[in-house]
Amino acid sequence: MIIETKRLILRPFLESDAADVFQYLSKPVVNCFAAMKLHSLEEAKEEMKRRVGETEYYFAIVLKDSNKVIGEIDAYPERGEPHNTNSPLDTFSPCWMLNDSYQGEGYAYEAAHAFFDYLFHEKGARRIYAYTEDYNLSSQHLCEKLGMRREGFFKEFVSFVNNPDGTPHYENTIQYAILKKEWS
Repeated sequence: MIIETKRLILRPFLESDAADVFQYLSKPVVNCFAAMKLHSLEEAKEEMKRRVGETEYYFAIVLKDSNKVIGEIDAYPERGEPHNTNSPLDTFSPCWMLNDSYQGEGYAYEAAHAFFDYLFHEKGARRIYAYTEDYNLSSQHLCEKLGMRREGFFKEFVSFVNNPDGTPHYENTIQYAILKKEWS
């Protein structure tokens, strides 16, 4: 699957994307991506081999004019009623990450808007929700620009990294969401 916007192409990852992906995953900007950190170009190449088969829900964000991968966006279907195995897989929680050299230029909004449209109109999404750390103001702004409403604030909700003394560093998290009927 390929999604095109004015300046971007959202497409499945290719093995040749390793160097571009290494640029932003060698130093993740926010802690929630700490587990994805890549330590070498070889690690990036192996990661690309794992991603190549994903063609529906995990996309490279690519500049049309240069074919450079500047980020990624993904979301997988979840049940709206997690404890009912008969409920539809109609809920998605997207994750987006952009190379910090390309932030502030509207690329994240352009990619996320196209991806949300794809999830709502092609993948049967009923609800899309996103989590962001309380210090990640650009991600909060993106959620709001996408028309998502703030649904909750969770104090010391999750830990992605440790404090200097080795104890978990718990972060405050904000949840945003939007329904298909609000998107349309």
